[in-house]
Amino acid sequence: MTLKQLEYVVKAAEKNSVTEAAKELFIAQPSLTAAIHELESEYGITIFYRSKRGIEPTKDGEEFLGYARQVLEQTNLINERYMGKTVGKQRFCISSQHYSFVVEAFVELLKNNIGDKYEFHMRETQTYQIIEDVAHLRSEIGVLYLNKFNETVIKKTIRDNNLIFKKLFTAKPHVFIGKNSPLAEKKKITLEDLKPYPRLSYEQGSHNSFYFAEEILSTADSDKDIVVCDRATLFNLLVGLNGYTLCSGVISEELNGSNIIAKPLDVDDYMEIGYLLPSGIKPSSITVMLIDILCKIVNM
Repeated sequence: MTLKQLEYVVKAAEKNSVTEAAKELFIAQPSLTAAIHELESEYGITIFYRSKRGIEPTKDGEEFLGYARQVLEQTNLINERYMGKTVGKQRFCISSQHYSFVVEAFVELLKNNIGDKYEFHMRETQTYQIIEDVAHLRSEIGVLYLNKFNETVIKKTIRDNNLIFKKLFTAKPHVFIGKNSPLAEKKKITLEDLKPYPRLSYEQGSHNSFYFAEEILSTADSDKDIVVCDRATLFNLLVGLNGYTLCSGVISEELNGSNIIAKPLDVDDYMEIGYLLPSGIKPSSITVMLIDILCKIVNM
């Protein structure tokens, strides 16, 4: 294995095409194909398979590419430290449940001096996907919550994927509602108060277990359920339908406007929100920077 081979395979993954990657690398296509085959032979895996869209990583390939990107990033850090130059773009990816404070931290991260060239990914996604992303090094860090209902299952899944969970903060359950909701004047909201209104929640895909739900009390009865995939849609439905969703209560008015408000939910529960990291892999400098920003935001 050489650094050049790792650069080749990462570029092929970015372009989803050996031909396009070879053009950008200024090498012949057979040379790039040979480099990929050499890596596959050396490690006994298949990195890519062919599809209608070009080439796509296999399961083994996704994991290998995660490690390859880590090696190339560390090489960039060495070059920057001792040679005063950065080679190529800085790359970073975070996977998270739908938390506005994470987006706020992501914005602050990009405002820091991280270089002139970068490719950053902010993935608000399903709970199990967050765990898979970090386990396979598609993301360097993941953000999700635990509570007394889901922690046994989630913690086992985290351990099985060789990850570690670090707590950021513990939140009391809240309800997000529109500022003009009939419930907006209440100091505290009960489950009984919520019964007439639509409950909004995030889709969890094939792992649609109650334990992977992003909202607490996912097993509670509701006559009106609406399931969505993204935060903007959920917020629009909160306002338009006087709906609600159960949450941590942490929201950035600067980023999300003043139409959504949080009210305490009168239940005996909690949300322990924290981040996932791969066990045994030292976090990159960008990951450490993001964790510092997250800690500052949640402790304001």
